[in-house]
Amino acid sequence: MTDKPRDGPVKTKASGLSRRSFIRYSAAGAGVAVVGGGIAVMANRPPLSPRQQGLPRIPDWTAADIPSLRGRSALVTGGNGYPVGDRSGLGFHDALQLARAGADVIIASRNQERGEQAVRRIKATVPGASIRFETLDLSDLASVANFAERMRASRGSLDILVNNAGVMGRKNREVGPNGVERVFATNTLGHFALTARLLPLLRESKSPRVVWVSSSRSFMGAIKLADLQLAQVYDYGAAYDNSKLANLMLAFEMQRRSAAEGWGISAIASHPGIARTNLVPDGPGLDSLEGRNHRYMPFLFQPPAQGALPTLYAATSHQAAAGGYYGPNGFLGLGGLPGWAGIPEKADDQQVAARLWATLEQLGDVTFGRIG
Repeated sequence: MTDKPRDGPVKTKASGLSRRSFIRYSAAGAGVAVVGGGIAVMANRPPLSPRQQGLPRIPDWTAADIPSLRGRSALVTGGNGYPVGDRSGLGFHDALQLARAGADVIIASRNQERGEQAVRRIKATVPGASIRFETLDLSDLASVANFAERMRASRGSLDILVNNAGVMGRKNREVGPNGVERVFATNTLGHFALTARLLPLLRESKSPRVVWVSSSRSFMGAIKLADLQLAQVYDYGAAYDNSKLANLMLAFEMQRRSAAEGWGISAIASHPGIARTNLVPDGPGLDSLEGRNHRYMPFLFQPPAQGALPTLYAATSHQAAAGGYYGPNGFLGLGGLPGWAGIPEKADDQQVAARLWATLEQLGDVTFGRIG
């Protein structure tokens, strides 16, 4: 069951006219999807699942609707992508609005200089904000363990965990400090290990929430337990898609386990639609298919502050449902205010989710166990 890299060279799949070319419409490929293949997108976009049918429409909701969070604590992974030009990280806006609502916020990322600068910018915007930076490299399991140990030693509870940090693969396969493929390590395995290690703090909170950030393109992902890290044939888009499908499945599986085992934690998923972030420039680059969409069709990308709203809704709204999935409510789910996001049928495969969970416990050297 353990997914280990194989020896020898890894084949890299070309990123030309592929399965992504006409249906990739999310954070990296909206231009091609909408302009070159809108019909294909609408045909493939997952509808509301049977378990979502009949749910009431979510009223218009913005950051101004975040309830008071005074006395509550929040951890946002990532969050150091402060605005530069028209781009910024989604986590920065998560942290900004949580701090504005009065929460005690921690930004956790691997870049100390940028993280501390993000904190200074938020404090300048929100005088008196309670926010600080902590070093965390999600691609390094030792860093995850050390961070969680510091957290457990410095506080007695944690109210909100936003598993936001994410990377997109570059054109050639890369591995992190543990020899684990970089996208899988950062987006999925690191967050899973972090959540497991912070579970005792979450359980000490009143009405704790864990928000798993997925993607509107998760429906193109696949969970291949024999090759989670794409060690056989690498494709940077597939690496991202697969990690975001995994995050969605983990949100649902965590909620099932929380309900069955009495953790008292609400696990919720969200996605930002498409937003002007540095995901593509820092990943495959602006000369990639996705990068050309950034350059030539910028009008398709919504402001990052708006892209952060579904995650903020999941993290703070009294109406957000445990086990729910939220994304933008606009055209094709690309932009807009928070609404219900369609769930890919494969994301509700409970047998695969349980096997994925067990595999990640093994790879991450963690266990959620049966507590209490």
